[in-house]
Amino acid sequence: MFADTFKGKKVLITGNTGFKGSWLTVWLLKQGAQVFGYSNSVLTEPAMYRVLNLEQHITQCWRDVRDKDTFAEFLETTRPDFVFHLAAQAIVSTSYNNPWETISTNVMGTASVLEALKNYSHPLTAVIITSDKAYDNVEWIWGYRENDRMGGKDIYSGSKGAAELVIKSYWHSFLKHKENILIAVARAGNVIGGGDWSKDRIVVDTIKAFANNKPVEIRSPFATRPWQHVLEPLSGYLTLAKQLNENHKLNGETFNFGPRAEQLKTVKQLVEDIAKYWEIQDPVRITDTQPFNEATLLKLNCDKAQALLSWHATLNYDQTVKLTANWYKDFYSQDVDMYGLTLNQIEYYERCNANPT
Repeated sequence: MFADTFKGKKVLITGNTGFKGSWLTVWLLKQGAQVFGYSNSVLTEPAMYRVLNLEQHITQCWRDVRDKDTFAEFLETTRPDFVFHLAAQAIVSTSYNNPWETISTNVMGTASVLEALKNYSHPLTAVIITSDKAYDNVEWIWGYRENDRMGGKDIYSGSKGAAELVIKSYWHSFLKHKENILIAVARAGNVIGGGDWSKDRIVVDTIKAFANNKPVEIRSPFATRPWQHVLEPLSGYLTLAKQLNENHKLNGETFNFGPRAEQLKTVKQLVEDIAKYWEIQDPVRITDTQPFNEATLLKLNCDKAQALLSWHATLNYDQTVKLTANWYKDFYSQDVDMYGLTLNQIEYYERCNANPT
C-alpha cells in the first residue's frame, strides 16, 4: 500500500504505547521501519503495547511530551525521517475529572512537538493527529469538512480545537518557511478494534462484560456513531505521510479520515453485533446513569482525502465488527500468538485494500 516509503526509515511515534500507537507501531515494523517510541507511561492494564511485547522491537523513550527540551533533544538524537504525533489525553470522561491534565497534554504537548520541529534542521515529514472532536459539533446530519469551525462545548473537544489553532499558528509563523519540514494534520474518531482497554469506551466495556459472561451496561443506547476499524485511520495517516513526503503541495493541509456512510450505527446495535461472535445472549442492560454530556452524532466528510490522496475507507461494517470481536476473543482464549494475529489482521486489511468491494 505504501511502496517502500518507510522501509529502512526512522519513524518516531509519540503516544506509541496507546491503542492506535501500538497498531501503528506493528504496521510500520511490518513495513521495515526503525521505530522510536515516545511516551510517559502505559495507561491501561492489560495494554496492547505489553501484550505484543513491543518494547522488544523498538527504541523506547519514557518521557512526557510536554517536556519540550527533552523531546527536542530526543528528536535531535534520533534524527527521524517521519514523525507521527499521537500523544494525547483522549478520554472524554477523564477530561471532566481532570481538565487541566487534558488541556496541558493536548495543547502544550502539541506545542512542544511543534517547537522542536521549528528548530529542527534535518529533513522530516510530520503527521499531527488531532480528532474529529476538534470540530465545533452542532450535531447536524452532514459530515464536517476540513474548513469547518473548530472548537467544542466540552473540555476534550475544546482541547483538540485549541491544539488545531496552535498547529495553524506555528505552521504559518514558522514551519511553512522551513524547506526541511513537511507537516500535515489528520482527524479521525470513533475508532474501534482489538487491543483497546481505555476506560469509558463502549467496545472495551462490552468485551470486559462478555469476558465475565455478563451483559454490558449502556447509558446512551441510541446514540449513533460512524464506527471505523483502527486500521482505517492508520492507513490514512500512513498514506498522508507517504504522499506529503512526495508532494510538497500538501504541506500544511488537514485531512479527515472516516468510515463508509453505512457504518453509522447505534451503540446498542454495535454491542449486539459483537455479542454474536461471543455467543452472548441478552447482551445489553440499559442504565439511566449519564455522568457527563456526550454528543449524539458527529461524522466526517472525507472527500478531500479521496480527491487529493486517493484514500477511501476499505472495510464494511461487518468486517469491522468481526475483526474487533475476534481479536479480543482470541486474546481471552490465552493460547494465541497475539503479535502474529495482529499482523494477520493487518495483512487481511491490505488484501481488502488491494481488492476493494
